[in-house]
Amino acid sequence: MSIISKEAVDHLFTEARSHNAWQPKEIPDEMLHKLYELMKFAPTSANCSPLRIVFVKTPEAKAKLKPFMSAGNVEKTMQAPVTAILAFDMDFASHLPQLFPHVDARPWFAGTDVAVRTVALRNSTIQAGFFIAAARAIGLDTGPMSGFDEAGVNSAFFAGTRVEANFLVSLGFGDSSQMKPRLPRFGFDEVCKVI
Repeated sequence: MSIISKEAVDHLFTEARSHNAWQPKEIPDEMLHKLYELMKFAPTSANCSPLRIVFVKTPEAKAKLKPFMSAGNVEKTMQAPVTAILAFDMDFASHLPQLFPHVDARPWFAGTDVAVRTVALRNSTIQAGFFIAAARAIGLDTGPMSGFDEAGVNSAFFAGTRVEANFLVSLGFGDSSQMKPRLPRFGFDEVCKVI
């Protein structure tokens, strides 16, 4: 596999920022399809793919989400053209015959809801990281956040299912004029060990 260009690395990582303010530009549904078609290639255990996504775009859907947002996240969420609820399906193993057909992998993920939730949360979070990178790759800015009433979102958007919200990502075209300076990051020696 070849190395991607410095321009691509900058676009995906070093120059990319989390946005809190948005330009008043719509995101066409085709762009959301393109985003999914890229992120679906994220690696997961036995290709289990537990991520489920609700793209909150319409005024009605935004009004449904608004009461569950933490106070500091309301305005930026309502202003964003789209906010994706990134969730995980606790029944992901039922799809393994389709997604991992060469072996019956369902018993690998059997057990208590605690064990299943660990697998679902871990793998959907891997997919969610790819979701953010894919959004950036197609020209969207992102604003990931966890400040919301999880039980309320689950009740409003996933009632009657075993799907549970993980976190939210607003999508759009960021208003860079509202951007604060980049916050510091740890250096390698502060958080990494090579043993």
